[in-house]
Amino acid sequence: MTTEVIQDTLQKFIFDNAAVRGEFIDISATWREVLSHNDYPAAVKTVLGEMVAAAALLSANLKFNGSIIMQIHGDGPVRLLVVECDSQLRLRATAKLAPDADIAADATVPELLNVNSKGRFIITLDPSDKMPGQQPYQGIVPLDGDDVATVIENYMLRSEQLDTKLWLATDDTTARGLLLQKLPHHGGKAEAVPLSEEDALETWNRAVVLASTLKREEMLATDIDTLMQRLFWEETIRVFEPLNPSFHCSCSREKVGNMLKMLGQPEVDGTLAEFGLVGVNCDFCGQRYEFDKVDCAQLFVSDAPAEALLPASTAKH
Repeated sequence: MTTEVIQDTLQKFIFDNAAVRGEFIDISATWREVLSHNDYPAAVKTVLGEMVAAAALLSANLKFNGSIIMQIHGDGPVRLLVVECDSQLRLRATAKLAPDADIAADATVPELLNVNSKGRFIITLDPSDKMPGQQPYQGIVPLDGDDVATVIENYMLRSEQLDTKLWLATDDTTARGLLLQKLPHHGGKAEAVPLSEEDALETWNRAVVLASTLKREEMLATDIDTLMQRLFWEETIRVFEPLNPSFHCSCSREKVGNMLKMLGQPEVDGTLAEFGLVGVNCDFCGQRYEFDKVDCAQLFVSDAPAEALLPASTAKH
């Protein structure tokens, strides 16, 4: 007897004769995989799960080969949230908490990450095929909003001048979302008559009002096709071939070795002298990499350049 593999789904759609495009996502399988590697407090799960759904929704509209890295650097009990999504919609995510973090189950984004108003929201676009000397694009803004959806909406309007609305819902097993974006003043069809600014605003406002009737419990309990029919049954919508996000961690022994080279030989040698080996656990997938004295010696005679690695935990035993 074979067990059916349930794939995550991202469904793009566009309103015909209206300046609106949208995406629904059910990314529950990826979310459960993220949670299988770390045990987070309930409020952290809520925020990180919403970021996972949002990162995939934003990535689906990118027209480049590479990754989007969404980060919130906090000044409260949560110090860092990271979600990475590549152009194939493969995702990984992690959170770092303060050592003494005491987090209420209903804690909000400001209470978790912006206690002293020093939180920052960062989106990095990192192309896979960078030209020599090319640096990733990075947008950094103050953490402005009481929830993940509002933070991203404010970022998109401020940094990209793009009207974007998000509805996100997560629990311990399910993560779903809806994104709407206002397009330039023409309909979904290429041959459509351009809309006036007034008509474009009217269609955008109508779509947002319809989507705003969506409740969290409804999102978590209802499949994408049913949600789309309930919300937009009076609209003429074109639906595209669905995409399938998935969990994937890009960590490797080579990348961990490069990270150790960046730390420098004195620190690595000090760890070796004390513990006999250097062990590194990937924060995203839990994979452990161990380097003994011979391995570490080889790192520092190699001519290979060191590369940055997203957060990993160094276990010195």
